[in-house]
Amino acid sequence: MKNETLAIATEGLSKIYGSGNTEVIAMQDASVGVKHGEVVALLGPSGSGKSTFLTAVGLINAPTAGRVLINGEVVMDGPRAMTNLRKFRRSEIGYVFQKSNLIPFLNAVENVQIVMEINGYGVAEARRRALDLLEELGVRDRADNLPSMLSGGQQQRVAVARALANHPSIILADEPTAALDSQRGRQVMELFAQVAHDHGAGVIVVTHDQRALDIFDTLYEMEDGLIRRAEHSESATL
Repeated sequence: MKNETLAIATEGLSKIYGSGNTEVIAMQDASVGVKHGEVVALLGPSGSGKSTFLTAVGLINAPTAGRVLINGEVVMDGPRAMTNLRKFRRSEIGYVFQKSNLIPFLNAVENVQIVMEINGYGVAEARRRALDLLEELGVRDRADNLPSMLSGGQQQRVAVARALANHPSIILADEPTAALDSQRGRQVMELFAQVAHDHGAGVIVVTHDQRALDIFDTLYEMEDGLIRRAEHSESATL
């Protein structure tokens, strides 16, 4: 059962690009555990390895060494996939990025329901769930609006709804508030906490934004490819 295993666990993840004189160690011995219902912030300067870590956990960019476990199942062992990654990503992982990446010619509800249709939902069922998620996230009244008619914060809420559409075990967000002002940025961070706690997902948010660190259950810092648990305080170093 979900409450008996970690949503996300990494064991000694490393990523090396190039070899010899051109070798770059982007990540080394990164070990992290995220519980179901826990929202985690990953902090660190540009080039510290945060995105490398996130894409490894998201099964997009395979590590050189180490393991990724989701719900207790080993899905990556070094560069070797232990399952059908494409299918696994669709069913178990939701992604939210700095830009919402909504499809510009689909309205809000269509942007959410399309990911369910790709995953085998019927059109009517997908639309019902998409509308329910938009309602939960406070943008049901924008269901028929194209992305260009939505504010930045509304677009991110639709993106979060899309990430939740297939009942994923984990949500990964890469700088989701970078383009938002302080108030809207905090609202989006609070939204991730709500998603973690209400949906039982393990959530990792990569961020430079120190304005809302009090929202997170756990803080990690990354520098020079190394990751460590940080003190939960507003003085955490970026």
